[in-house]
Amino acid sequence: MKSIRQISTLAAIVAVAVSLSACEGMSRQGRDTAIGAGLGGAAGAAVGGNALSTIGGAAAGGVIGHEVGK
Repeated sequence: MKSIRQISTLAAIVAVAVSLSACEGMSRQGRDTAIGAGLGGAAGAAVGGNALSTIGGAAAGGVIGHEVGK
């Protein structure tokens, strides 16, 4: 069970890193929203280890990133 959590955390971090490369043509607010959602999803996966915490973390991170980007 612990190795599944580690693999999912690593996969989320890799997904965030890959998605950041697609932020070149985005507005600053859009980029901050995407980064916040990615980091929030990775944090939710690391803390909770299930889909609900990953989705909740992504949603919270997206909102925070959107507001910080203003």
